[in-house]
Amino acid sequence: MAGYLMNPMEKAQDIMAEEKEIKTPKKEQKKEAREAKKLEELQKKLDESKKQLEDSQTQIQQGKDDYLRLMAEFETFRRRSAEDRLSLISSAAADTIKGLLPVLDDCERAIKMLEGSSDEAAKEGTNLIYDKLMAYLKTRGLAVIDAVGKPFDTDFHEAVTQFPAPEESLKGMVIDVVQTGYTLNGKVLRYAKVVVGA
Repeated sequence: MAGYLMNPMEKAQDIMAEEKEIKTPKKEQKKEAREAKKLEELQKKLDESKKQLEDSQTQIQQGKDDYLRLMAEFETFRRRSAEDRLSLISSAAADTIKGLLPVLDDCERAIKMLEGSSDEAAKEGTNLIYDKLMAYLKTRGLAVIDAVGKPFDTDFHEAVTQFPAPEESLKGMVIDVVQTGYTLNGKVLRYAKVVVGA
């Protein structure tokens, strides 16, 4: 009954207050829904950013791995190229020096033939040529394989024939050299052809 006795102004205020109370929860619900939607969008963006970051880190790591692999391959290629170049140079030098060995053989034969000769100029000239050629080849790494009086060694000697040893101590030893052997920088260029005591 008190509500009927109310002043119309008061009644209007009560109605407005009730409407306000009814409208406020709806507004708050809408606001909360908007904020929840924004939060959900932000979470999606954060998840996408995390995924992009992980993808970027994976790509960076893969790039680093590819770079290291490429550098290792390049280093191997560079080293192999240098080795091939050195091998080519040394084999070219070996071939050139191998081609000069018959000249050395001819000089040695000429020196042996001239030992009994009375022509001193020929002896001196032949020795001079042989010494100069041998000195030059020694600077390039050529060395004579010493064979006479040494034990027969298949790493340096090639047996042409066996000959009965005049003494027991010469069995298995090199008695004579048929063709001089040479090494080039420690590697056999030509085996010494020898006669072995049997």
